[in-house]
Amino acid sequence: MPTSVPDLGLSGKIVIVTGGTRGLGRVIAETLLAAGCEVAICGRNEPTTLPRAGDRSSSFHRCDVRDPQQASGFVDAVARQYGRLDILVNNAGGSPQAEAATASPRFSEAIVALNLLAPVHLSQAAFRWMTAQEAGGCIINIASIAGTRPSPGTAAYGAAKAGLLSLTQSLAQEWGPKVRVNAVVVGLVHTELAEATYGSAGSQAAIAATLPLKRLGNGQDVAAAVCYLASPLAAYVSGARLAVDGGGERPLFLELLARSPVARPLLQDSTPYMDF
Repeated sequence: MPTSVPDLGLSGKIVIVTGGTRGLGRVIAETLLAAGCEVAICGRNEPTTLPRAGDRSSSFHRCDVRDPQQASGFVDAVARQYGRLDILVNNAGGSPQAEAATASPRFSEAIVALNLLAPVHLSQAAFRWMTAQEAGGCIINIASIAGTRPSPGTAAYGAAKAGLLSLTQSLAQEWGPKVRVNAVVVGLVHTELAEATYGSAGSQAAIAATLPLKRLGNGQDVAAAVCYLASPLAAYVSGARLAVDGGGERPLFLELLARSPVARPLLQDSTPYMDF
């Protein structure tokens, strides 16, 4: 948990972090608290402990963000309490594994509602406050690499996250100049669910070794990107997709080529083959 962060001009900002009770959302909330923000989080169930930084704590609001009325009511309650809303972080999301051929309509609808429609409803509610205040505001969507490449086993989730990236750019176009809208595209990160997602510690190390930066990401990496996009340093950044992925996943075909005895001489041959 961070005790302090560099002064990024965020002190006193009023922030909502959805899904801030655990995982990436909790680290984001703690980091923004350490930056001096007033942070409100939400969830369907109140956590045993709230995100804290030093002697400062977030406030909790019970809310199922998939419900448009609850989502709008949550945003309005926070904004009325402080008289404004400066930053919305649409973090709540996720999906269990489910084969596309057998996923039920109810399951798919719930995944799309959580990962795409909830950010729509929350952003609409935030926009009403942000556009009415002189300083405007900013919205940061926590997206995923699953929305930028095939997502077998979580097809509805990948499709929803792809939609979230499109939504980010469309809202940035519609809502400027008062409201900036950006996305953090999260790569392979270590959370409390890492074992369920990536397997054993050995599997996680093997996966990390394939990334250019040789490690899985963590909550602090994502929170740092959020702080940048929320700060005055990003005053001219809107509609952006900030990748936090350690350099990205290595294309599988390169690994297959490297293992192939036929292809290996081709990979090692440095003789120029261009014909001009």
